[in-house]
Amino acid sequence: MKVFKFGGASVKDAEGVKNVAGIIKTHIEEPLLVVVSAMGKTTDALEKLLELSLGHTSYTEKINELYEYHLQVVKGLFEDIHHEVHFFLAQRFQSLTRALQKARRLPYNQVYDEVVAHGELISSGILQAYLAKLEVSCRWIDARDYISTNNLHREAQVNWPLTGSKVNRELIPVLEEAVIITQGFIGRSSDGHTTTLGREGSDFSAAIFASCLNAASVTIWKDVPGVLNADPRLIEDTVLYSELNYYDAAEMTYFGASVIHPKTIKPLANQQIPLLVRSFTQPDKPGTRIFEEGAYQPVPAIIFKKNQTLITFHIRDYSFITERNLSSIFFMLDMMHIKINVMQNSATSVSICVDGNTSKNDALINNLSSEYEIRYNTGLTLITIKNYNDTTIAEMSSEKELLLEQRTRHTYQIVVR
Repeated sequence: MKVFKFGGASVKDAEGVKNVAGIIKTHIEEPLLVVVSAMGKTTDALEKLLELSLGHTSYTEKINELYEYHLQVVKGLFEDIHHEVHFFLAQRFQSLTRALQKARRLPYNQVYDEVVAHGELISSGILQAYLAKLEVSCRWIDARDYISTNNLHREAQVNWPLTGSKVNRELIPVLEEAVIITQGFIGRSSDGHTTTLGREGSDFSAAIFASCLNAASVTIWKDVPGVLNADPRLIEDTVLYSELNYYDAAEMTYFGASVIHPKTIKPLANQQIPLLVRSFTQPDKPGTRIFEEGAYQPVPAIIFKKNQTLITFHIRDYSFITERNLSSIFFMLDMMHIKINVMQNSATSVSICVDGNTSKNDALINNLSSEYEIRYNTGLTLITIKNYNDTTIAEMSSEKELLLEQRTRHTYQIVVR
């Protein structure tokens, strides 16, 4: 069996849904599970609704706009205004309204997960209804009934034994009869609350289902032809990798390549499940194949990670940085779930580059300010060049203010303003 994942750009309008349905129809000769993201920029809109609710500001206009957006997609797919999908859509927005109404009574991360999950629940329901209209045998399932997690909201960790047991016991018989349509990004904790797997986590959801089902492959359908050596919006004359090995792909995602979610590779590599990245606008093209024997790619990969913060911790008494200092900093980073993107230390200081999460970074600085003199810069960009050469380094560092520079055997990184 195979697993497909379609992102928000692929289902952003009625024509997109029709195109996705066409791709699915050409692959129903064998068991297929489809993971779908929220439509277009719906997750962003849901985050805004939550912000308005928590700020005691009316969100009526914004929720109506979001409902109208989905309604127009539905109208473009179903001529019958009495089709049951209209009732489904109204029900989901009633559920969303209830979640927003109780937002101020619950912990922020918990209510965040409950609110934003509606995007995937709505998009998957619309896609399943349209496939059924086309007489494709398909079944909608709630991913939360199968992906079991802990209660770490917004970055939930998967309970693999329980998830695998439920998926194998209940979904294999369904796949023998129908295409499964489900959601990315979401799960459920042991105490019954909705959780999410991290922003843009639908790729990871596809990998979870594939790993549990021992799928033949996972295909991520994107708006690019495959894995490119750089973001085509930032770099001209990008190169398409026809294949990559798991290690190189994992490194690229770690450094910030957005084409694949960072957590996706590990569960697939563990079971030798190939990952294909293909274009939903050119479904006949092969794209990129990521697998164990993928060839080494000498073309430099250039990865931009924006909205970075560079924090430097200086020893106050002019002594040297020791393992105890590193331990205290790392302990606080772990407690606050802050990931280091690049790190460098001198005799008397440690510098880390992290994502620009203001609240987390402010808390980190406040907690360590009594022990260290701390300086920081915000609004920076981390540029990583994997398999670098002198020409690429010169091009990427030209006319930029370098705040940090680091070079290893195969990787060159700079933090720039």
